[in-house]
Amino acid sequence: MRRGPIVIAAVRSPVITAVFVLLSACQTVAGPGRPIAVTTTAGPSRPAPAPVEAVPVEPDPVDATGVELDPAEAPGPRASSSVAGQTRGLWVVRSTLVHPDSVRAMVRRASEAGFNTLLVQVRGRGDAYYSGGIEPRAEGIQDQPAFDPLALTVREAHARGIEVHAWVNVHLISSASVISQDPAHLVNARRRLLAVPKGLARELYDADPESPRYFQRLVSHALADRNTEGLYSSPSSPEVKEHVYTLVTDLVERYEIDGIHLDYVRYPSELFDYSRGALDRFRAWIEGRLTNDQRAELRSAHERDPLAFVEAFPEPWAEFRRNQITDLVERIYVGVKRVRPEALVSVAVFPDAQESFLHRYQDWEGWLRAGIVDVVAPMAYNADDGLFHEAILRAAEIGGPERVWAGVGVYLTTYEGTLSKIEIAQRVGVRGFLLFSYDWSVAYGAAADGRPFLERVGRGSQLSSALLR
Repeated sequence: MRRGPIVIAAVRSPVITAVFVLLSACQTVAGPGRPIAVTTTAGPSRPAPAPVEAVPVEPDPVDATGVELDPAEAPGPRASSSVAGQTRGLWVVRSTLVHPDSVRAMVRRASEAGFNTLLVQVRGRGDAYYSGGIEPRAEGIQDQPAFDPLALTVREAHARGIEVHAWVNVHLISSASVISQDPAHLVNARRRLLAVPKGLARELYDADPESPRYFQRLVSHALADRNTEGLYSSPSSPEVKEHVYTLVTDLVERYEIDGIHLDYVRYPSELFDYSRGALDRFRAWIEGRLTNDQRAELRSAHERDPLAFVEAFPEPWAEFRRNQITDLVERIYVGVKRVRPEALVSVAVFPDAQESFLHRYQDWEGWLRAGIVDVVAPMAYNADDGLFHEAILRAAEIGGPERVWAGVGVYLTTYEGTLSKIEIAQRVGVRGFLLFSYDWSVAYGAAADGRPFLERVGRGSQLSSALLR
């Protein structure tokens, strides 16, 4: 663990520790965010082009409830990927969840291609691709009030022996170019909870978060900075943490899902979050560790500059932000296991652990060591097999191969390149692999010999696995 002059460490009480021990005894040890192209395991990762979301399957004019299984399909027990062997998974972007036909087609195609795990994006941008949640229903399904994409996916997938994990984007809550018009959406109802970049911190510190100008400044900044991908919630806000925790535990309470998959559970960069709430929380925390003279000097400086405290203590400021993410991950883990002990808690992570730790405040190495996640999925999206191998091997060395899903960015490579990376994951011996994404594979992946990309990869990787045995 890297330490600054003042160490901020997440403290786990004896009660929480006991809960963790008990839960660990009851379970098998076991995205994603904008895909990251691995350039080197020693240096920062660079953002890859934004993922292309597939056009949904053109629906037939059918009843939109989407809750009944095809009578011809005989339900049967599903095979847990943790028991049956290698996880063969797909990240399924929310654009596929907009109609019952596209959901059914997705499950059928995944099954026919030999995949056994689906990570379905049920919270894309602070919205809900399921029914009865605490957030606004996604605009793509608002005209189908009786349709529950997650419920239908679970029914169809479990009938075919396929696991379903609810993929939740945690802190990325809105695109900067398309803003929800729903007054209940967080970007409209609670703008004080939005993360602020350092470049706007001094300007917005005394501004009214509910004013149109405040919000427009955040939107304009996000549009100009392509690396942030949109608007984020403030990770240190207790209200944000409670909101996300409630959302996740509601999912595991109401749906028979096999896991929760966390994405964007990080800061967009080290230049966030400089909102007034975050700055004031850090100041309150650090003041208790200062001498009287230091406190008086910094309070005076703060009257002139709201960034006085964070600039005086850069390492504690970084650790403070890092712990905000870790605190939420730990709380979610305990909450999920309390409701559904067998459910996996997985996280899509930057493949370079140092980049993740230093610049995104996503300490996934620490999470694995502390036992507050079951599986990490390094988004090792790169055409180069050597870089892919380094990233996956390092993750396996940190947490054990059984706690790693290898993330393969199929949109950045070829059919042969995809199979090669799957074989690498199999040789390293990790828990399995995930393809990003199903949607690209069926809408843009090149077909050959009359077979779609998804089917070719599924069959090809099964052959590769058989040969390795």
